[in-house]
Amino acid sequence: MPVYVYKGLETGNYYEFEQGFHDEPLKAHPETGEPLKRVITPPAIIFKGSGWHVKDYAKKGSDKSESSEKKE
Repeated sequence: MPVYVYKGLETGNYYEFEQGFHDEPLKAHPETGEPLKRVITPPAIIFKGSGWHVKDYAKKGSDKSESSEKKE
């Protein structure tokens, strides 16, 4: 089940709740009754390093050797 982040409108505290994709957003905290607003958060994915796309999807072989053979 996905975890959604909510912000309390009175206290400013952040809360996390597990909900289904088709569940309605919460309007109040289930225990305290504080009004809530759903917060949109960025996805938790980070690409680090020298470039995985360069190493994994690079063309096989050298472009320079192919172009010099075609000229002759």
